[in-house]
Amino acid sequence: MKKIAVLFSGEGTNLQSLIDTLHQKECIIVCAITNNANAGGIKRAQNANIHVEIVEHQNFASREAFDRKLVDIIHFYRVDLTIMVGFMRILTPVFTSNIKALNVHPSLLPLFKGAKAIERSYEGNEAYAGASVHFVNDELDGGEIILQDSFRKDANDSLEAFENKIHAIEYDILPKAIIHVLNNV
Repeated sequence: MKKIAVLFSGEGTNLQSLIDTLHQKECIIVCAITNNANAGGIKRAQNANIHVEIVEHQNFASREAFDRKLVDIIHFYRVDLTIMVGFMRILTPVFTSNIKALNVHPSLLPLFKGAKAIERSYEGNEAYAGASVHFVNDELDGGEIILQDSFRKDANDSLEAFENKIHAIEYDILPKAIIHVLNNV
């Protein structure tokens, strides 16, 4: 069975979605890596008996040194694919040139790259919003798009309702994109 690593920084809702849909079914999540010792996703991984690696970026002299540590951990686990779900770090070529990775992003790329994409999309004038899964490369949220889905924006939606629609799309398309890529590795 193919092995994946999941990188996250926060509550781990996308991690939980992957645990529920893919873990020990389509692939094995062999490790979950976070840069935040207080991330809610740690408990989610531990509850699924997934090994957690906490690598706090502030403990490294440079982005490159942090990225080298991530690469070393991922190589140690011999994963087939790395998945970034709300991993709030801009990665250097030390990572991007050594790790095959996917990222889920809460906008219809190329719109709203980077942080606060949900809020910027919510406030934007576009008729549609959605989420994207893409390969990670040297450009922030700039890698080849694997899968996207969208919904027509509703002016009556609160930010919370809008965000819930984005997350529902993420939970749907991320496992599909992972399976597609793993089947074509």
